[in-house]
Amino acid sequence: MDPFRDLARLQDEVGRLFDDRLYRSGESVGWTPSCDIYEDEDGVTLRFELAGVEPKDVDVRFENGVLTLRGERKLEREDKRENYHRVELEYGTFTRSFTLPSTVDPEKIKAESKNGILNVYLPKKAEAKPRAIQVKVT
Repeated sequence: MDPFRDLARLQDEVGRLFDDRLYRSGESVGWTPSCDIYEDEDGVTLRFELAGVEPKDVDVRFENGVLTLRGERKLEREDKRENYHRVELEYGTFTRSFTLPSTVDPEKIKAESKNGILNVYLPKKAEAKPRAIQVKVT
């Protein structure tokens, strides 16, 4: 029993499993980008981690109260995959959808991409913003 040969065989099998996960019949199976969501008194912001995704490959839509983000991270030099020692980044198409509260003003939604982070800002309607009410002391 040669432990190094067993380790090499295990590494090959894990590599094949990883390849199968990335591609089935030559098609990418996709991934899910990480998202942070935070809210303040003016609106809601969604921050997506999209390192390596070109802004032109991202589609942001708002329909029927649902914000949907679709896109694709493409594997460069796909024909030379066998030269990679390790592939941990996820590639392929992705879709994320979020049902938004009715307090969001759909006419003022903005999206901005910088340094691999996509920020989608969802401002609240004026009537939905909290108001401070002064209490008079008598």
